[in-house]
Amino acid sequence: MTDRLAIALVQMNPTVGDVDGNIELIRARRAAAKDMGADLMITGELTVSGYPPEDLVLKPAFLDRIADQVTQLALETGDGGPAILLGAPWRDDGKLYNASLLLDGGEISAIRYKHHLPTYGVFDEGRVFATGPAPGPMAFRGARLGVMVCEDMWEQDVAECLQESGAEILVVINGSPYEVDKTDRRMNLAVARVGETGLPLVYVNLVGGQDELVFDGASFVLNAGRVLAAQMPAWEESVFVTEWSKGEGGWSSAQSPITPTGEDDHIQSIYRAMVLGLRDYVGKNNFPGVILGLSGGIDSALSAAVAVDALGPDKVHCVMMPSPYTSDDSLEDAAACAKLLGLRYDTVPIKGVMQAFGDMLSDIFEGTQADTTEENIQARARGMIVMAISNKFGYMPLTTGNKSEMSVGYATLYGDMCGGYSVLKDIYKTTVFGLARWRNENRPSDALGADGMVIPERIITKKPSAELKPNQFDQDTLPEYEELDDILKNLIEGEHAITDIVARGHDLETVRRVWKMLDRSEYKRRQAPPGVKITSRAFGRDRRYPITNGFTNLV
Repeated sequence: MTDRLAIALVQMNPTVGDVDGNIELIRARRAAAKDMGADLMITGELTVSGYPPEDLVLKPAFLDRIADQVTQLALETGDGGPAILLGAPWRDDGKLYNASLLLDGGEISAIRYKHHLPTYGVFDEGRVFATGPAPGPMAFRGARLGVMVCEDMWEQDVAECLQESGAEILVVINGSPYEVDKTDRRMNLAVARVGETGLPLVYVNLVGGQDELVFDGASFVLNAGRVLAAQMPAWEESVFVTEWSKGEGGWSSAQSPITPTGEDDHIQSIYRAMVLGLRDYVGKNNFPGVILGLSGGIDSALSAAVAVDALGPDKVHCVMMPSPYTSDDSLEDAAACAKLLGLRYDTVPIKGVMQAFGDMLSDIFEGTQADTTEENIQARARGMIVMAISNKFGYMPLTTGNKSEMSVGYATLYGDMCGGYSVLKDIYKTTVFGLARWRNENRPSDALGADGMVIPERIITKKPSAELKPNQFDQDTLPEYEELDDILKNLIEGEHAITDIVARGHDLETVRRVWKMLDRSEYKRRQAPPGVKITSRAFGRDRRYPITNGFTNLV
C-alpha cells in the first residue's frame, strides 16, 4: 500500500504476428522503466500480437504462443521490478477477447476485456472478438485502476461504470490509428470522461505503421481537473515516467513537461504519417528498398522525397522512362530532383516498346484512330519496367498516384498502378502541392533526407500532365483540382447528395460527371496497392462499395 506511484507510459511499435519480437520489446521497455524508477509500465492495445491482428487470432497456434509468452513474462515480474499493463488477445472459457492484463508479482494478477468492439471504418473487431462484460477496477499497490481498451473510452458508460465501482485512476490502452483531426477528437473525449467521473486519466497509444494504418502515439495524462499533466511526442517510440501522489482529492500526476505533438499542423502530421507508414511497411516486410518511376511531375517527386526521408537515399532507386511525348522540362526536372534527393537515378526510354506494340497490333487496329489505348500501352510499358527492376533486385515498387486521380479513374491498371505500396493513395492533389512546399521549407526530425529544397520549384508550379500525347494536361479532362477535390471530399468523406454539393456553388453537370467517374472506377481501386490512411474515408478498408452497382444518385 502506498500513496505514491511512478507510472511509465510506453509508446511501442509492435509488429503484427511477431509475438516473440514484441515480447522482447516489452522486456526492453520494462528494463528502461525500471532504471527510471517506475512501479508500473503501461503499453498500448494488443501489444503482444500487434494491432490489428485480424484473422491471425483464428489460429490456435498463434494464441498458444501468446499465452505461453505472456505467462513467462508474468513470472519475470516476480523480480521486484515494475509491473506491466499490456494488451493481448486472450482466451477464456471458449471465447476470445481483446484483453488488458496486469502482470505483477510473478503472475497475471488481473484481466479485463474490451467491452465496446468497433465495427466501423477500418475496424472489424466484432468479427473475431467476443464482447467483454462491463469492467471493474484492478487493484494495484494501493490504487484502483479503471482500465479501458481504446473504444471503451469513446463511449460514456464504461468510464462511469468504473467510477461507480471504485476506480481511482482511469487508464486507457489504445491502438488508435492516425487520421487528420483525430488528435483533437481523442483529447475532447478524454476530457469528457474526466469531467463525467472526476477521475484522472492516462492515455497510452501505439506508434508505427501496419499496412494502411499508422499509429501516431501522442500519449498523455489528464488530471481530475481536466488539466493536461503530461504529453508525449507524436510519431516516436518513447518511455515517459509520470509521478503520482494520493491526497485528499484522490490521485493526481505531478506536472510534467508538455511535448508539442505538432498535430495542429495538418501538413506536418500528414507528412510524418507518410514517412512512418512507408518506413515500417518496407522495414517490417524486409524489403531492401523501393523502386519508383520519376517522371518530372509533382506526384512522383513527392513520393521520392518521402521515400528518401523514410529509408535514406541509398535505399531509393528511381527510373525515368521517357516517351517521344516527354518534354525537355520533365527530363531536366526529374534529373534535378534526383540530384537534390541524392538517390540512384536511371533512364530507360520506352519509344522502342511503344513501336513494338504498335507493330504487333497494327493489323488488328487497322482503320482505327489512336486513343487512350495507345496511352495505356505507354503506362503499362513503364509498369513493366518498374516491375522488372523490382523482380531483379528485390526493391518494392512504390506507386505514385494520388487520391484525386484514383477517385476518378485517372490511372492505368497494370501501368502506373503497378506496385506494392502508395504513400499518396489517400492524399488529394491540392494537398500534394501543400506537402511539396512544406517539405522544401522543413525537414522532420526523423527524416533521413537532406535539409532545404528537395523538389525543384518548377515541378510544383508547372501544369500537371501525364504526357501521354502532345500538349496534354490533366485539366483537359478533369476540373481544376481545387474544384475537383472539394467535390470529391463531399462525395467520399461527406457522402453528400449531388444537390447538396451543387448548393455549395458547384456546377451541376460537373458534379454529375465527377460522380460518374468516381462510381465507375471502383473496379480499379479494388486492384490498387495498399497505402497510408490519412483521411476519415480512405479507399480500401474504410470505404467498401460494390463494383456492380445500379444506384446512380443523379438529379
